Amino acid sequence: MRPALLFLACLLPLWSPVSLAGAATATEKNSNFPKGFVTTNGRDFQLDGKPFAFVGANSYWLPLLTSQADIDATLNSMKQTGVKVLRTWGWNAINGTELEGALQTNLTYYQVWNGTQYILNDGPQGLQRLDNVIATAEKYDIKVIVAFTNNWFGYGGSDLYIQWMLGAGQSHDVFFTNRDIISSYQAYVKTIVSRYKDSPTIFAWELMNEARCLSDTLPAGPSCVPGSNTLRTWYREQSDYVRSLDPNHLITTGGEGHFYWKNPRKYWFNHSLVSDYNYNGEAGEDFDHDLLLPNIDFGTYHLYPQSWYSELDFPGSNWTVENWGIQWIDDHINAADKAGKPVILEEFGVGGLRNKTDIYPKWVQHALDTKHARIMPWQWGQLGLTEDGGNRLIKYADAIIDGASPNDGNTFYANQTQVWDVFTRAAKIQDARSG
Repeated sequence: MRPALLFLACLLPLWSPVSLAGAATATEKNSNFPKGFVTTNGRDFQLDGKPFAFVGANSYWLPLLTSQADIDATLNSMKQTGVKVLRTWGWNAINGTELEGALQTNLTYYQVWNGTQYILNDGPQGLQRLDNVIATAEKYDIKVIVAFTNNWFGYGGSDLYIQWMLGAGQSHDVFFTNRDIISSYQAYVKTIVSRYKDSPTIFAWELMNEARCLSDTLPAGPSCVPGSNTLRTWYREQSDYVRSLDPNHLITTGGEGHFYWKNPRKYWFNHSLVSDYNYNGEAGEDFDHDLLLPNIDFGTYHLYPQSWYSELDFPGSNWTVENWGIQWIDDHINAADKAGKPVILEEFGVGGLRNKTDIYPKWVQHALDTKHARIMPWQWGQLGLTEDGGNRLIKYADAIIDGASPNDGNTFYANQTQVWDVFTRAAKIQDARSG
């Protein structure tokens, strides 16, 4: 997910394909895993040889908190609700011009860009905060998925590499092809992986949050077109690289699950049939084939039809958010069946309490009925936060207000009882399926 204020429509220019050379040689995954490490067995996850089914939680804001009491309270609430896996950002990067403000507001940051290479911050306002979140998660027996960077600009994603290393006038997809950028990305990945490679608290490494040909600040370029395999080539190289650093932890793409079908789905809009961006390869992913890469251990997919199809989501339309979501779940379950690997519905959300109350029970139950469900709604909402008196502007429009964690419209809180109960019920079902 990306901040709403940074959202752009999915409009792409035409490109011509190029290939990415120099992919690393694949390193094999360890077959004898240390105790406490999550593994896979066909379509299922396992923990110490027993089934590991779960409901998880997304919280990008957890490492941004400055109060240990609030971090403990949040992870304890997750534990009590039945959450077994937390997904959070392993990046928080700023421009050099933001440094003074970050120091004044106590903003968490891991990288500072003020030249052609970032400066790492592994101090108490930097990676030590991620250390603390992972250590606290361990305390509450919660596994953590860590994403290395962001496709979107929020909190300093991939476009900072492009802007500082190559300058203006670039397309977003050079992040996936430029050798200097890839080397810089890998240097940061090595820092994170080396820091936690021996920790059983890490569930998996995630190459990028929602990789696409374009971003919200830069367009796609000629090296990223349907069939060019730009993202798959990058997924292959980076997953092989991470495996060379860490033979034990799982690796995934972090993608939204876009397809590249020979005959993509179409929908009727403005008196014509429109080729569906989520199925025609324009995003850059090819979920069916990306999932087959040797060091991609499981697939991820996200689900936001309300914003993806805003032109179709209106009263009286024959198109519905609920039905499209069920179809999307089925398509990814079918792809996972063919690949023989697990998949996670890693992010999903709708805006409006009534929408959540009506739609989430249907989506979650449908996923549970597949028997291979792993469910991680976007996003966890925590009440009763105390730092700065319960009111703190973090960055952008993200703020703690009256003790409530940042609310992007998709956030759900414990006082929204009907929505909350959907996930606590699902967590009990998943717990019963686990060893």
